[in-house]
Amino acid sequence: MPELPEVEALAAYLRERAVGHTVQRLEVSSFSALKTYDPPASAVAGLAVTSAARHGKFLDIGLGDDLHLVVHLARAGWLHYRDAFKSPAPLKPGSGPIAIRMRLDDGSGFDLTEAGTQKSLAAYLVRDPAEVPGVSRLGPDALAVTRDEFAERLKIRSGQVKGVLVDQEVLAGIGNAYSDEILHVAKMSPFALTGKLTDEQIDALYAAMREVETDAVTRSVGMKAAELKGEKRAGMRVHARTGLPCPVCGDTVREVSFADKSLQYCATCQTGGKPLADRRLSKLIR
Repeated sequence: MPELPEVEALAAYLRERAVGHTVQRLEVSSFSALKTYDPPASAVAGLAVTSAARHGKFLDIGLGDDLHLVVHLARAGWLHYRDAFKSPAPLKPGSGPIAIRMRLDDGSGFDLTEAGTQKSLAAYLVRDPAEVPGVSRLGPDALAVTRDEFAERLKIRSGQVKGVLVDQEVLAGIGNAYSDEILHVAKMSPFALTGKLTDEQIDALYAAMREVETDAVTRSVGMKAAELKGEKRAGMRVHARTGLPCPVCGDTVREVSFADKSLQYCATCQTGGKPLADRRLSKLIR
């Protein structure tokens, strides 16, 4: 799933490549992807792309004076920028993985695509990004929150720290991948309880969040959209590296699997050498 660094990089790329151009048309292939109907997709034709920004993991493309195409790429969505399209013909309904296409006046544009059968990509054409339910519920941005605000936010959702970090109403922008990385850098178990964290642990967690997210943004911004996924994978310490050596201590990276996702961690770095039980509803072996 694209998270804060990748969405920030996509916004930066669109600011460089698309802002200033005029929309030729917005084509919708997957009608379930566009969650709004007023204004219609046809309303953006002839409008200039005026901005590209980020709200947590939402991408916000400004159009004209008062419209925004707000996109949540979900787990398997992506933005593919095209310098030119193979055909000028409009998309047909159900055009494979392509959900939405925006064509610009110079012949370029982008496709919003989604792999797999579970379709969760969501786009909203609105006059104010706050009209999007997911945006209106966002907590403060992970890169904007102060240390004291961070400590206060952790108190909002008492529970295992991994789950609290990825709760977008607590902090905006952190997902499954970077939460694994943050916890590894902070040397903290994903199942540690937020209500029991000491001030020193909160300091370490906040510093790790700033380090991991800032480093990922620095590495990602300036890259083309097509290069971002590879850069994300290459920069990971433990996430999606099950069975490989931890880059800090050399221990084997382990995994805990759940119904629809998994987490990765290093037992030596994070849990005092004690492995977590790899079963659903597992609890930390204390």
